[in-house]
Amino acid sequence: MKTKIQLLLALLFPILLCAQGVALQQFATGFSRPIDIKHANDSRLFIVEQDGIIKILDDQGNTNSTPFLDIDARVRSTSNEQGLLGLAFDPNYATNNRFYVNYINISGDTVIARFTTSSNPDIADDTSEEILLTVSQPYTNHNGGSLAFGTDGYLYIALGDGGSGGDPDNYAQNLQSHLGKILRIDVSGATGYTVPATNPFVGNVAGLDEIWSYGLRNPWKISFDSDNGELWIGDVGQNNREEINNVPIANAGYNFGWRCYEGNATYNTAGCPAATTTTFPVAEYNYGGSPFRCSITGGYIYRGNMYPNIQGWYIFADYCSNEIGLLEPASGNTWNLTMTGSGFSANISTFGEDMNKELYAAGLSNGTIYKIFDPTLGIEENSLTNNYQLYPNPANDYFQISNQNTASQIKEVVIYSLNGKLISTRRISTENQKITTDKLSNGIYIVQLTSNNDAVSYHKLIKN
Repeated sequence: MKTKIQLLLALLFPILLCAQGVALQQFATGFSRPIDIKHANDSRLFIVEQDGIIKILDDQGNTNSTPFLDIDARVRSTSNEQGLLGLAFDPNYATNNRFYVNYINISGDTVIARFTTSSNPDIADDTSEEILLTVSQPYTNHNGGSLAFGTDGYLYIALGDGGSGGDPDNYAQNLQSHLGKILRIDVSGATGYTVPATNPFVGNVAGLDEIWSYGLRNPWKISFDSDNGELWIGDVGQNNREEINNVPIANAGYNFGWRCYEGNATYNTAGCPAATTTTFPVAEYNYGGSPFRCSITGGYIYRGNMYPNIQGWYIFADYCSNEIGLLEPASGNTWNLTMTGSGFSANISTFGEDMNKELYAAGLSNGTIYKIFDPTLGIEENSLTNNYQLYPNPANDYFQISNQNTASQIKEVVIYSLNGKLISTRRISTENQKITTDKLSNGIYIVQLTSNNDAVSYHKLIKN
C-alpha cells in the first residue's frame, strides 16, 4: 500500500504546484476594527483594535474577556486613518515584559510609547506608559503606524508623509522631518531610547538622527522576513501605483522615491535627486480597474511549515478590492505578482504571524480574524460515489468524516505522511466517530478512507 500512496502523491502534487494560491479561513470573530496582529513568542495572538484596545486570542480562536490593554481614552480615532495603529513586543519580552505601541493622541499627533505587563501576563499595566517619541501630524491621514523589531534588535517605526494629497509640503524627501520615513531607534536601555550609530545621518546635520530610510507616502504595514531578516514595506500610492519595497537592513539611507516617484512612475520630480539614487519597488500594481484597487495592505513572507507550496512567497492584500496578492520568487531576484479574489468583503487591514510563522489576516469592516491556508491542498482523489470530507480541516485534536450513510459507511482510516510513511491505522464503526490527531506533529498528511464495500478515497489533512 505504501507504493500506492507514493504513486498517488507523484501524480497529484505536480497538479497542485501548477495552481497555487492562498485563501482565508475564519478563525475568530467579534472584534471592532482590528488593525494589527502580533505574538509575544508564545501561543497567544494579540489583536489591536483601532479605538485603542488590545485583546488576546488563544490558539483555539477564543478571546480573553479582559483586554490586554485599554488606552481608548488616550487615543484619537475619529478619522479613518487615526487610532491605535501598531504593536511590537520587545525581543526580551519574556524577561522584561516590555512592549511598544504607535497611536494617535487626542491632539492628533503620533506617539511611540512603551508599556510593561502587570503581574498577570494577560493584562498590561496601563499606568506604566513611557512616551518615547511624539511626531506632529499636519493632517489626519497618512499616519503609517507599523512597529517591528529587526534582527539587529532595533525598533523600526513606519511613518507616512503627514497626509493631504501629493505630499504638498514635501515631507517625505525632507530629511529634517520624521514624516514619510522609517525610523530606527535603540530601546534596550532602562529608559528612553538612543540612536544606533549606524543610522545614516548620525553626526550629519543634513538629516535627523532617527531616520533610517525615507521617501515613503503611507507605509501601511512593514514586516521582517524571519528567514533572512530583510524588510518588506507595503506603501500606499496616490492614484496610480501601489508598491512593495524589499531591502536588507545591513544597509541604510534608502530613498524609496516619493513624492518624486509613485512606484516606478514619475510623479513630481521638481527638486528631486537623480533617479539613480532611488530604491525602486520590487513589485507594483495599478490603482483602479475592476475590481477596484486602491490601497495596499503589506503582509509577510510565508515561512511556516504547513503549506510548503507557498514557502518563501510574500502575501499581501488590497484593502479596497478584497483581493489577496502573492509575490512568487522568480529567476534573477525577480518576483511574479498575482492578485486573487478572497471571497470576502472584509477590507483586509493587516496580516500577522504566530509563533510558528503561520499567517493570519484581519477584516477591518467585519471584525473577523482569518487564518491563511493553501486551498490547493484541499483537492481530493475520490473513487467513491459519496463526496466525503474531513472536518475540521485544518484539525487540532481530531477530525470526523462527513457525508457517510448506511450504504457506504467508512470502516477504516489510514494516515500517511507526505512521503508515504504509514502513521496510523484506525477501524471505525459509527458515523460520527472522531479520529484523534493530538499525537500528530503540525503539518500535512494523506488520509486514506476505505468504505464497507472496499472502495477507497484519498484526502489531504492539515494538522494545526
